[in-house]
Amino acid sequence: MLPLGGMRTGRALRALLLLLSCAWLQPAAASRLKSPALPIQSEREPVPSKGLSGCSFGGWFYSLEDTWHPDLGEPFGVMHCVQCFCEPQKSRRGKVFGKVNCKNIKQDCPEPHCDHPVLLPGHCCKTCPKGGDKLSESLPDPGFEYFQEKGKEKEDDLHKSYNDRSYLSSEDMGPGESRTDFVALLTGVTESWLPSSNGVARARFSLTRTSLAFSITYQRMGHPSKIIFLDSDGTTAFEYKVPKGQSDMICGVWKNLSKPLLRQLQNEQMRVTMATSTSRREEVEGKIIKHRALFAETFSSTLTCEDQNQAMGGIAMLTLSDTENNLHFILLLQGLLTHTHTDPPLVPIKVQLLYRQHVLREIRANITAHDPDFAEVLMDLSSRELFWLSRGQLEIAVATEGQDPRQISGFITGRKSCDTIQSVMSSGDALTPGKTGGVGSAIFNLHDNGTLDYQVQVAGLSGEVVGLTIELKPRRRHKRSVLYDLTPEFEGALGRARGSWSRLEARHIHMLLQNELFINVATAHSQEGELRGQIRSLLYSGLGAPRHELPTPLAGQLVAPPVQTSAGGHAWISVDERCHLHYEIVVAGLSKGDDLAVNAHLHGLAEIGEIDESSNAPKRLLTGFYGVQARGVLEDLSAELLQHLDRGAAFLQVSTKLNPRGEIRGRVHVPNNCELGAQSEAGDDSEGGEVLARDPEELKKDPNTCFFENQHHAHGSRWTPNYDKCFSCSCQKRTVICDPVICPVLTCARTIQPEDKCCPVCDERKEPTDTTVPEKLEEHTEGCYFEGDQKMHAPGTTWHPFVPPFGYIKCAVCTCKGSAGEVHCEKVTCPVLTCSRPVRRNPSDCCKECPEEEKPPAGLEHADMMQADGTLHCKFGKNYYQNSDNWHPRVPLVGEMKCINCWCDHGVTKCQRKQCPVLTCQNITRKDDKCCPECLTSKEEGEEEEEDLMMKVADKRPSWRH
Repeated sequence: MLPLGGMRTGRALRALLLLLSCAWLQPAAASRLKSPALPIQSEREPVPSKGLSGCSFGGWFYSLEDTWHPDLGEPFGVMHCVQCFCEPQKSRRGKVFGKVNCKNIKQDCPEPHCDHPVLLPGHCCKTCPKGGDKLSESLPDPGFEYFQEKGKEKEDDLHKSYNDRSYLSSEDMGPGESRTDFVALLTGVTESWLPSSNGVARARFSLTRTSLAFSITYQRMGHPSKIIFLDSDGTTAFEYKVPKGQSDMICGVWKNLSKPLLRQLQNEQMRVTMATSTSRREEVEGKIIKHRALFAETFSSTLTCEDQNQAMGGIAMLTLSDTENNLHFILLLQGLLTHTHTDPPLVPIKVQLLYRQHVLREIRANITAHDPDFAEVLMDLSSRELFWLSRGQLEIAVATEGQDPRQISGFITGRKSCDTIQSVMSSGDALTPGKTGGVGSAIFNLHDNGTLDYQVQVAGLSGEVVGLTIELKPRRRHKRSVLYDLTPEFEGALGRARGSWSRLEARHIHMLLQNELFINVATAHSQEGELRGQIRSLLYSGLGAPRHELPTPLAGQLVAPPVQTSAGGHAWISVDERCHLHYEIVVAGLSKGDDLAVNAHLHGLAEIGEIDESSNAPKRLLTGFYGVQARGVLEDLSAELLQHLDRGAAFLQVSTKLNPRGEIRGRVHVPNNCELGAQSEAGDDSEGGEVLARDPEELKKDPNTCFFENQHHAHGSRWTPNYDKCFSCSCQKRTVICDPVICPVLTCARTIQPEDKCCPVCDERKEPTDTTVPEKLEEHTEGCYFEGDQKMHAPGTTWHPFVPPFGYIKCAVCTCKGSAGEVHCEKVTCPVLTCSRPVRRNPSDCCKECPEEEKPPAGLEHADMMQADGTLHCKFGKNYYQNSDNWHPRVPLVGEMKCINCWCDHGVTKCQRKQCPVLTCQNITRKDDKCCPECLTSKEEGEEEEEDLMMKVADKRPSWRH
């Protein structure tokens, strides 16, 4: 039973009701609407990234032109018959933004061409039962739909069971962690005058805000020298030079993608090329696409060809069913089939599961060269097949049949990426939450043969460690499910454990890569567990911090004086060759109130043995906290603070609203040779030169010094702020002025985007004579030039001023006065309101408005005055209900939801979905007038339908193609 006002349910339901209620209105009327037709208003959603156009709905961020089915959370679930669309809109100033439109798509369902259509779980439209093959008839849809629905079902199932607080759901993720995954299959480039490469690479991409992290594995080619991203015109948008020391896994990050490139990426208009330094014969290329299987993928395989000079390959994305030993897979193929100018013929293929060249399973199907992707499921894997799967000994092969047979194959292993598998253990996430101030930290490395290496450390515990275990999520209280015991490897004197778990089952690998495993620390004072943490993947950041060593633990017990807190954390800190500090912090166990005001500082200690914070010690603010993570680079670290890091006389401290003098802390030791402080690049006008030129203590005494981002800057100096590399700040007599960087227009044909720069530059290797020509402002005889937005404004025009770094200030209006070019700005005057409780409709609005009056029905209005303990009635939509009333909720475009019961509990609306029994049959259907799925009525009827369908399938469909 969940209250309607729960985090995700309330937010998504309010957003859907608001949007669908507006959809009833005419477009002209909707644009003038000041309040929604229903009294339920959408919460203010956090924007996932500054300046990124899109739509925020129900706690999720969607790019322009994305479509989705709204998820209202428990107990409503996914509205499969409602489709939402992020429609691009343009403001009067030409700025593009997203607007959410939702509609009911049930009337668009096609008419099934069979006598007994069924409504499958998770679908909106009725379909004909599948026939013709026993392998696929027992599942609703073993292909793409299974991968798409699996992520939602997995998360819902975890929340239905015992509430393990350490499970990281989407509500615990900050706006900066909203991500979109992409994949690319790279194969040889075929050209008539060159033999084709038989190299194959698989690339996985994760987009967060404006950074694209990528993990690339490759086979049958030499060590790549560069990765090139091509835009829709085939022009180089970004080039990544592969370090020589990297292994067969290439890890990198493309930062600060421009808005046009972000849109091309979301619209699948970009390609990626990988080449070696030897010759172009080993160059591979592929298209970057979104794929719904990436969320559920836990096993993968790269398929290659034995023959030389064959530009073909493929990738297989695989996952296990949650409760059964069924292996679902999707194949992406390239070059295996030849394209024709006419309608592509059907090509018979066979997919085999092999163990040491022995065929275990075989599937035959017909596919086309135009659409070579293929999805299927291997049912009921035996214990021996699952064992071989966990050891990376199973091979998947795809071959064409006919006069010119071709085959590609590859071994199946656990999913590979550059992400770090790690866990932060805190007392707040324990099965019985507490506030001990202790912390645990762990990192893991999964090998192709199924072996899991682990390193664990603990600090600040209340007693001796008596148990260190890897566990499943408990289904009931005090019913822990232990998978592996690490206690024998734990060394109490060091507080650490190091070892390998060599007997992982395929199910364990699947759960590990789906973030479903936990690590528990039991002590003499808490036998059930004092610390607990979810084992999850941390997205690769490219900040240079090593991932093969344990991070620095952060605990409340290490604060001076010690803090009894439920939080814990760990951090990776490193210093590169330019003396720039890279940091990445992960915290856990913070309450929602604490999580809103989290900041971290790096402190130096006056003496090595001193634990208390010293007022004379150097101190730097680390920015970039989003949710439970913080990452960034400090390029202007002082020589004094770098020396403290080198001696181990520094500490990292995370503070919150409740504990501003420190919630958790950890000692940091980073050896370095930076005796003169951070070094700036040649020609870079940064703070690094200023640190060398003037003593920090001298800067503090200068009355013209500016204090910005916890640093002192001399008058006249310029630097790049930490919050955005595409801004430039300067100090003018105690005043900080930050302006956006105006990138020069490049005249060269090929450009590259340096990783640490805001603007692209010419590729000098291709065009050494090209130079950049700064953009010149057009000469205007009349008008005003405004420094904020760096634009000319015509005489008599008005606009909201743009003030970096805050953006447009809507509470002020600027006017261009005549031809003299004088800009006059004044504050907006808000109207006088007569209501007692004015509201601000949108966060960016300047003035508040009076809300529409909402009067309760006759009888309730006077009944409230008679209640001594407050209002007992409930309001849902436009209706009021007395205490203990029951009803079925109504949702616009969907109607009455008879499978959900709501009731009024002393002023609080609560809703619950009808509990359905678990079905063990294979053929499942759902009737329109029923809440729960059912088995087909009789075996005889099912056999008759199957026989009829098989006749139709034989005439109309070549195979069970999805």
